[in-house]
Amino acid sequence: MEYVILIISLVAIVFGADRFVDGSVGIARRLKISDFVIGAVVVGFGTSFPELLVSLKGAISGNADVAIGNVVGSNIFNVLGILGVTALLFPIATTRENIRRDAPFCFGVSILLVLLAFNFFTGGETVISRLEGIVLIAVFASFLWMTLRKGSQNSSVETEEQSSNRKPLWYSIVVAIMGLAVLILGCHFFVEQAVLIARNFGVSDAYISITLIACGTSLPELAASVAAALKKNTQMALGNVIGSNIFNITFILGSSSLVRPLHSPDIVLTDYLVMTGAALLLMVFAKTKVRISRWEGALMFAAFVAYNIWLVSMQG
Repeated sequence: MEYVILIISLVAIVFGADRFVDGSVGIARRLKISDFVIGAVVVGFGTSFPELLVSLKGAISGNADVAIGNVVGSNIFNVLGILGVTALLFPIATTRENIRRDAPFCFGVSILLVLLAFNFFTGGETVISRLEGIVLIAVFASFLWMTLRKGSQNSSVETEEQSSNRKPLWYSIVVAIMGLAVLILGCHFFVEQAVLIARNFGVSDAYISITLIACGTSLPELAASVAAALKKNTQMALGNVIGSNIFNITFILGSSSLVRPLHSPDIVLTDYLVMTGAALLLMVFAKTKVRISRWEGALMFAAFVAYNIWLVSMQG
């Protein structure tokens, strides 16, 4: 029965992602906001709600392995797995703002998380405190303000055909909300059944959080990015991943640490370094020929596979 629910959930995820991207594109066109900004803010933050719910639940129950491992694993999957697959489908065009601001910001918050997680600033026990959580939320607010401020200055150029065929704003909003709801619901049942199957095999919480839960809660990002790429909207796919990663670290871990300070010794330095290395790889690849090419996407995905092989070997 678990496997039947998994399959139904995957169908719901694919359908919801397609509707969510269509609605988001409609909102971007109507409000004359750039595809990257709508991807980073609406799609990126929207598809990160499963991570938010899982991490908050982990913090409330005192299971920091789930709260932190979910974010670290999701960010690794977002860059290496999702962008890797997306770039393999269609090379991802990058803009000057992506190179100068967005990708470096994503790398910067990854470094900040490593420093906070290992108490570089305060010393003592490795824990993300409530005060540090407030700092993370402040960083999130600055990114949101900066992105929205620049969004209207770099709005998408709309063709005459797009202008004549576009739907009313209310319709696009309804489609986006409906798609997101189906997406998150499908994701919830997928993760629930995947974790149940894994626990039946005696797998640890730390391993489950950084693999099954992290990848499962990132399925909305994967589905939305692939759907956007298939519609030749790679800027929205890139915005989805960058916005989601920044939201995961700053808002999700910031909010979770306000509920309860987060201490997770089972999420090791290697996991944090892979997450940070993935963000660095994104920043470097974004600069090469002003796009992320297919071979760079293949390299990202190969790195993701290698990391998971390492995780399996450590679990064994």
